[in-house]
Amino acid sequence: MADPKGFLNHGRELPARRPVDVRIRDWREVYEDFPAAKLTTQASRCMDCGIPFCHNGCPLGNLIPEWNDLVYRDGWREAAERLHATNNFPEFTGRLCPAPCEAACVLGINSDPVTIKRVEVEIIDRAFAEGWVTPQAPAVRSGRRVAVVGSGPAGLAAAQQLTRAGHDVVVFERADRIGGLLRYGIPEFKMEKRHIDRRLAQMRAEGTEFRTGVNVGVDVTAAQLREEFDAVVLAGGATQWRDLPVAGRELNGVHQAMEYLPLANKVQEGDLADSPISAAGKHVVVIGGGDTGADCIGTAIRQGAASVTQLEIMPRPPASRPAGQPWPTFPILFKMESAHEELADKRGERVYAVSTTEFVGDADGNVRALRLVEVEGPASGFAPVPGTEREIPAELVTLAMGFTGPEKGPLLTDLAAEAGEGFYDARGNVARDKGYMSAVEGVFVAGDMGRGQSLIVWAIAEGRSAASAVDRYLTGRTALPVAIPPTARPLV
Repeated sequence: MADPKGFLNHGRELPARRPVDVRIRDWREVYEDFPAAKLTTQASRCMDCGIPFCHNGCPLGNLIPEWNDLVYRDGWREAAERLHATNNFPEFTGRLCPAPCEAACVLGINSDPVTIKRVEVEIIDRAFAEGWVTPQAPAVRSGRRVAVVGSGPAGLAAAQQLTRAGHDVVVFERADRIGGLLRYGIPEFKMEKRHIDRRLAQMRAEGTEFRTGVNVGVDVTAAQLREEFDAVVLAGGATQWRDLPVAGRELNGVHQAMEYLPLANKVQEGDLADSPISAAGKHVVVIGGGDTGADCIGTAIRQGAASVTQLEIMPRPPASRPAGQPWPTFPILFKMESAHEELADKRGERVYAVSTTEFVGDADGNVRALRLVEVEGPASGFAPVPGTEREIPAELVTLAMGFTGPEKGPLLTDLAAEAGEGFYDARGNVARDKGYMSAVEGVFVAGDMGRGQSLIVWAIAEGRSAASAVDRYLTGRTALPVAIPPTARPLV
């Protein structure tokens, strides 16, 4: 145990965010440095519980009490080793995961939970800075070839595990850069892309091959892929976005979030001088109250929006854990992310329990306003409240309402035709058995493509587990760990 009285003597503390007026002038990550002494104090709050529910809350089964104790005792290198024992990419989860582990922390029953995410990210950042993160090339090659389709967190985790098991792995990505939504869906201010690049350098040195600009199913058919490789891992994500079919949807200036955010990231990568879809000087409306909506808010503010309004059809969540979401489940609470803080500072607005009824255009076919109505809760089917209709200015609208499953493009269409019945599950995701294999022999499924829209930590866990299944399929045995069964469903 780090410090028997740590949780009694010290309160929860997180690093400060840079001042709003400073950070919105650049695209760097929003948090200031956190002194090592303060981090050690935070690690000391871990109680090393007899039953550490944080393990259960984390899909990866991270050894949280162990690396908290090691940080407290200045065993940083050992802490990094324990962190990597269960998580290929703690630099991603430490920045982007909503931390179901913290929601499950035993200390959180009647106090503030341990700052698990902050300890995690400080461990891995120090490990990279000290040169402890090195390539782990396999000692023996199996001679088997594996194709991984998709380079998001599930695909990268599967690829790294399979490469380290001795297989020749090729990752196919239809975009021009590796990383999937990590690269083009997450703004720079939430995670600077140098974190992806340094991990990719390690993977290349280990032997993983990356091929960008390849739309599998079009540039390379499913049949060609299966002929060239001994196994295939589908990790293309749940990228079919939810649309809003109301009057005026066709107007210029109404875009999906994933049409808007990647262009802003391309500017930061130096691939574009300016974004073709910019919020500069415009009244912006973001439809959707989740993380993607927050990403749109922060991006629009940095681009110089005249105003930003976020709309959410659900009622405002409570500030504290409701009775219907008891510990150790992950509660849906009102959050003040960095982008929301920026929105409040710039006199923007978050509007709850409203539904968009129409986009209003000008004479040139551009959106100029949005009509909305207040609605009752989900129990009533979001029934409109009479007399609450109103119109707000909207010169750029981003739809951030989540995703409905994988795209049914040529790759999945061809595989489904070969499989016949049973290729998709009841929700339209690619079905898989308890060994992560689809209805097509030798074709495996990991991440959101199989489980539906979920969290980065679940994607990594599934990538690791699918890699173990592929390794067993190819060799008859495996030493790779299995994080979760494919039938597991998140508490989040």
